[in-house]
Amino acid sequence: MDAPSKPTVEQLDDSKNDLDPNISTPEEQKKIPFVIKVYGLLCLIDGIVTAPVLGIFMLVWGWALVVDPAGLSVNIDPTLTVITFTIGVAITVANAIALVVFGISLLRNHRRHAALISHVLIATTIAEMLVLIMLQGIGSELIRPGIQLAILVALSVTVDPSLNQERELQRQLRDLEDREAAEKGMLGRDLEGKGFIELNFFNLFWVFVVCCFLGLIIETIYHMVVVDPGVYQDRAGMLFGPFSPIYGFGALLMTIALNRFYKANPILIFVVSAVIGGLFEAATSLFMQIGFGAVAWDYSGSTIFGLFPDPIAEIFGGRTSTLFMCMWGALGFVWIKLCLPRLLKLINLIPWKLRYSLTAVCAVLMLVNGVMTLQALDCWYERLSGVNATAPVEEFYAKYFDNDYMQHRFQSMEITPEDSNRVESNAAAAN
Repeated sequence: MDAPSKPTVEQLDDSKNDLDPNISTPEEQKKIPFVIKVYGLLCLIDGIVTAPVLGIFMLVWGWALVVDPAGLSVNIDPTLTVITFTIGVAITVANAIALVVFGISLLRNHRRHAALISHVLIATTIAEMLVLIMLQGIGSELIRPGIQLAILVALSVTVDPSLNQERELQRQLRDLEDREAAEKGMLGRDLEGKGFIELNFFNLFWVFVVCCFLGLIIETIYHMVVVDPGVYQDRAGMLFGPFSPIYGFGALLMTIALNRFYKANPILIFVVSAVIGGLFEAATSLFMQIGFGAVAWDYSGSTIFGLFPDPIAEIFGGRTSTLFMCMWGALGFVWIKLCLPRLLKLINLIPWKLRYSLTAVCAVLMLVNGVMTLQALDCWYERLSGVNATAPVEEFYAKYFDNDYMQHRFQSMEITPEDSNRVESNAAAAN
């Protein structure tokens, strides 16, 4: 007896229409709700107004920086602050342009175009929030882009009803394909053969979590064996749990970048991994210093076999080094060749009925952990800067995560406010 054939998209579409007589017609799908059009108008106005307001602000800020740089920045050397601010301006301009295009698309019922632009806006909004954290820490200035990000994420899924219907049909097909792949032992693999692993949220999330944990173990052992023999130091990078997010994000970058190269020449895999890992390590160090005055590692003064100064460490100001780039290269090779295939088998042991619900719950918990970690670091920074806790959230962290707790939790990290480059008033810090 022949096995039943897998339903096609058309069959799923017909069956869905038969089951749900209330599905809107194509004419109805073309109409964007009035409320969303109002939001589109607000986006259009916001994008148009941003340019002149930003220009005036830049002039005032630049004049104040020239007259009294110490009054704007904790660090007496404002160079890095100016660079960060310039990057933020470029991101804001790109965001303003995208808002104008997005608003016009919504007003003119260009649903698919609006859905595509929403993804651009999500990226620029996240980048804008990161720059704000580096310049001003975590405060009320993040509320506006945070709300905008939430709205954009919702609109990217719902603004085009036909795309939403296509996603539902694709989800049903993907569920069937996943079940077939599980029976063949290919679950989680890229069935099209373009890469090794399927780059979906489920796979990438568990890659992140597992590598946060494994990376912490590797770094702790390395510190006990090489850096300070016999001495244990807590190398955790998050407020709760045995996680070091730099390794989790590094593994995500490695997985995405090397997914198509898993059969490539080992030298190519090593070089790509070394470059990606080194740049990511340097970028993370820069973000932590600018935003929180935090230094968790510094390779300044490193040498090559003790013969001459390490050029990589010199170029990146000690934020990465030749040795650690080589370690990233070796880790990338071992990861894509040996660890990732075994990790796929491990995460696919999660029972089918718990597969997505467990992932969703764990993702929310990890997100809360990340947000609270950034907030705790920000409050720690402000306490060391002499800023008294006034907001309820600051009082909460001062009570439950005080300086002693933070120093014990993040033993490898030192926060020195004068090393940061936040744009804030020294007068406020004095109070």
